[in-house]
Amino acid sequence: MKKIAVIMGGYSKESIISLKSGKIVYENLCRKEFDPYQIFIFKEKWFMKDKRNKEYFINKQDFTVYGMKHLKFDCIFNAIHGTPGEDGILQAYFDLLRIPYTGCDFHHANVTFNKKYCLTFLKYFGINTADFFFLNKNQTFSPKKILNKIGLPCFVKPNRSGSSLGISKVYEEKDLFDAIQKAFIEDEEIIVESFLEGKEVSVGVFSFKNEIIVLPITEIISQNDFFDFESKYSGKSQEITPAKMSKNIENKIRNTAKKVYQFLNLSGISRAEYILVNEEPFFLEINTVPGFSEESIFPKQLKIVGISLSDVFKNYIYASIEKMNK
Repeated sequence: MKKIAVIMGGYSKESIISLKSGKIVYENLCRKEFDPYQIFIFKEKWFMKDKRNKEYFINKQDFTVYGMKHLKFDCIFNAIHGTPGEDGILQAYFDLLRIPYTGCDFHHANVTFNKKYCLTFLKYFGINTADFFFLNKNQTFSPKKILNKIGLPCFVKPNRSGSSLGISKVYEEKDLFDAIQKAFIEDEEIIVESFLEGKEVSVGVFSFKNEIIVLPITEIISQNDFFDFESKYSGKSQEITPAKMSKNIENKIRNTAKKVYQFLNLSGISRAEYILVNEEPFFLEINTVPGFSEESIFPKQLKIVGISLSDVFKNYIYASIEKMNK
């Protein structure tokens, strides 16, 4: 029986969502094939909890558990959203230790988590994206120069952050500076991105039995000004799956989503957001560790096509072990 470390938590504000996702993963792993363990990774400490909620510290040198000398993990199931689980840091760590882990490699995780890298990369391959302006924290900038390129309204976003943390929608030039400072709280790099008018959709894509599967498309209708943290996790949005649209537009989105997955050389599970502008999909961002909680979009899309989380997780784990052992 394979021993699986389900890692959850993380170093960002997304840790709250990660704990929910990790719990879902832990509960849905088939006990006939897997022996799962809950591993919590926080800045203060890394530890494992047993069934009686007793904590055992993790030895970071080899990812073993203090007090359990004979416990060796066959695979890591990564359920950490944001850093260090979605930006390549833990992926590189597990590569060095030669422990299989779910999801994409560290360099692909680093590219997809970095909005500047990801947008620039996909634009090179002909994928539609919004125009953007990149800023470092210590860089002087001219609001007029930025807005001459980007226009109003616009979005100010941390370059490396998820769940819409630190994002502002700016309507007037006088509000740009405050929005930039807010984004700099989350990251030392930010992007100012042009506003795209249109329908927002989310698409799950994953590898299943050596085939790339594009899941049913979800239309997102936020009660707030945009699909922010509150909309995503506090029920302040309507999510329609499958989205109501013509077959022609649906095929455009599905083809684009599959291309993005292939261009970024991803493996395992992902979920990307797009805006439909004049019936053309524009890429917004991609999550390589999407949420699995009850509020999350990916499990809802799986349910529509009748694929269980248990089956996806099983395939995901075995594919990860095989990849590491090649």
